[in-house]
Amino acid sequence: MRYVIPLGAFIVLVAFLAIGLGLDPRYVPSPLIDKPLPNFELPELGTRHSRITTADLAGKPRLLNVWASWCVACRVEHPLLLDLAKSGKAAIVGLNYKDAHDDALAWLKQHGDPYERTVFDEHGSLGLDLGVYGVPETFVIDRHGVIRYKQVGPITDGALASVIMPMLEQLAGDK
Repeated sequence: MRYVIPLGAFIVLVAFLAIGLGLDPRYVPSPLIDKPLPNFELPELGTRHSRITTADLAGKPRLLNVWASWCVACRVEHPLLLDLAKSGKAAIVGLNYKDAHDDALAWLKQHGDPYERTVFDEHGSLGLDLGVYGVPETFVIDRHGVIRYKQVGPITDGALASVIMPMLEQLAGDK
């Protein structure tokens, strides 16, 4: 009888560890899912006079892609974003995060620009409000400006085909 409690505690501990080992360590749920985009007003990349606001992202479903010129993983997903933009199947807005203005412009010139517009978040204020902890990250935003999904890390062909595009298609059909 004196071994039952330590044995029971051991079994519970092993069960918790087994469950933990089965989880994806890269998955971090966003508390902003099904919540509106945080209010912001920031400059548009490429011009110091034009501003982009929260209201500018409403009206149709779109992707908000967080990227930076210094981000190595952003280079991995960038060709996919270019193809997606060229196909016309998704509206993509860029969020240039904690970057130098000229470096970001040069990066887009060198690699191509898939974005309708790009928010320049030099100090990371919007990124902080969105809970960005690394780049790239991508948010699916509905026509009302509500965050419906967050992709942490580079978008892959699999994530695009199985999650992001079906969600965008569903959101485009919702009235």
